[in-house]
Amino acid sequence: MDFIESPAVELPEFAKTGMNLADGSLNAVVLSVTDEFFAPRERMLNPAPARFYPGLYDDNGKWMDGWETRRRRNTGHDWCVVRLAYAGTLLGVDFDTSFFSGNFPPAASLEGCFCAEGEPDEETTWVTLIDSVALSGNQHHFHTIDSQQTISHVRLHIWPDGGMARLRIYGLPWCNWENRDLSQSYDLIALENGGRQVAWSDAHYGEPRQILKPGRGKDMGDGWETRRRREPGNEWCILALGQAGTIEKIEIDTAHFKGNFPDRFSIQAAFEEVTLERALVTRSMFWPYLIPEQPLTADSIHSYINEISKLGKISHVRLNSIPDGGISRLRLWGKVDSVQ
Repeated sequence: MDFIESPAVELPEFAKTGMNLADGSLNAVVLSVTDEFFAPRERMLNPAPARFYPGLYDDNGKWMDGWETRRRRNTGHDWCVVRLAYAGTLLGVDFDTSFFSGNFPPAASLEGCFCAEGEPDEETTWVTLIDSVALSGNQHHFHTIDSQQTISHVRLHIWPDGGMARLRIYGLPWCNWENRDLSQSYDLIALENGGRQVAWSDAHYGEPRQILKPGRGKDMGDGWETRRRREPGNEWCILALGQAGTIEKIEIDTAHFKGNFPDRFSIQAAFEEVTLERALVTRSMFWPYLIPEQPLTADSIHSYINEISKLGKISHVRLNSIPDGGISRLRLWGKVDSVQ
């Protein structure tokens, strides 16, 4: 069936720095809603762009790609509670009303809370993250969140009813290392352990943060893939570890990349107290090699132990994709020296 896809938009800086913590593919979930008559809750957390199928209807009316409530006939309003994929420090939100043109909410607001265990209940204290803001139809509405609190759940209010195509909550995942056994080896670059993308040369088909996700990639779109390079040099990305540590094992997975995997890769690394992106990009060119150039093959997991240089504690890596192509996952297994 023919469909129209929501066009790409220029993202604000917070959406490039943070990851979407309300990503349903990472197990973010809508726990409760006041109503979902026209379109179910789970569609709102789909990480893919919203779609519109012109001739598609279901038993309740027009099929819409998002969460949509019925028309209210009282003085209340609709809301839902979302458990984020990872608790974290929130940077901003996108209230996306793509394709909701005559049925969007006139306004929305956002609250948050932190639950170390379990789910929010009637005793939970919610803090305001975004005061009520005006919405328009078929638009992205980006708003910065000014809060240093760790948030595990958000409550979205729409005033009074209507449809939200996507709710994207951008932030930095939080990981509690205080109670972990530091004698154990962890994937220090994983999203769930606080790993994040910093900068990259190109991300035409997918951003580097994709390679930090759990599990194996589900398809070729679930990874970091660059355009075809037509000039000398190679593509690269800079990544920050969740905690600085000593790397003992490296895994590079080219799952689903068969005619477009990099010919080779290498990783440079260093312990950096500098966090400014522009400075890290320049400094990374001179970092020593954690692992020198290694050949890659299609659709395979490549593991390395003996090839790893003994650099000691590192906080950042520069992954070089030589000369270009797609990588599905990166794993950097190692030990944390001390929690920072």
